[in-house]
Amino acid sequence: MRRTLLPTLLLLLSTSVFAQSVEEQIQTQIKKIDASIPVVSIEKAPIPGMYEVELGSGEVLYTDEKGEFFLLGNLYQLSDAEGFVSLTEKKQNAQREKEMAALDESDLVVYPAQGTEKASVFVFTDVDCPYCRKLHDEVPKLQAQGVTVKYLAFPRQGPGSPVHKKMESIWCAEDRNAAMDQSKQGKSVASATCENPVIDQYMLGQKAGVTGTPAIVTAQGKLIPGYMPASRLIELIKADS
Repeated sequence: MRRTLLPTLLLLLSTSVFAQSVEEQIQTQIKKIDASIPVVSIEKAPIPGMYEVELGSGEVLYTDEKGEFFLLGNLYQLSDAEGFVSLTEKKQNAQREKEMAALDESDLVVYPAQGTEKASVFVFTDVDCPYCRKLHDEVPKLQAQGVTVKYLAFPRQGPGSPVHKKMESIWCAEDRNAAMDQSKQGKSVASATCENPVIDQYMLGQKAGVTGTPAIVTAQGKLIPGYMPASRLIELIKADS
């Protein structure tokens, strides 16, 4: 009696239909760690056999195709063209660039460049931060060099804190720039409330890797933590363009 291959073929077909893709397998494994972890994307990493996982928190993980081993940290590549480069930082820069480009400028406190705009920077700021005030003193120098400064709120003490309330008043003021200038000078600002983006910007800052203020993000997504004199900042902006 001749044996048929039909049952074997059907078994293979059914197995292929229900088999998980590598991306699904990795996602399943991550959910075992914590079902609430938001996975934005899973792509092949530059290392053969490894995958790059972008999380909603802004972090980047590296894992094998089974999702069994994980690495959290910077992945570097040594090449003749670029030298020793952090591929993780490149990925995070791209994330930040996308997030900054999606911002509505009407939600920011903007100090426009004088004359033709040559560059722009986003600054996560806390009005009670001494170094934020020091950077604010440098804003006219940046404007004079064709750099637009766009402020986002980052009350370091978090939601509901006194500085959070101050920053809400600035964002709800009729003249945000004047209110920002007053607050940066240590002067009180009239209390005001309205629908505002302060907490959303604070959360965006956390996702972007902001841990302190001021935190400067270039239009290309490069994060520059801490205060920097206008002259040095302009050099970095030019190098990053």
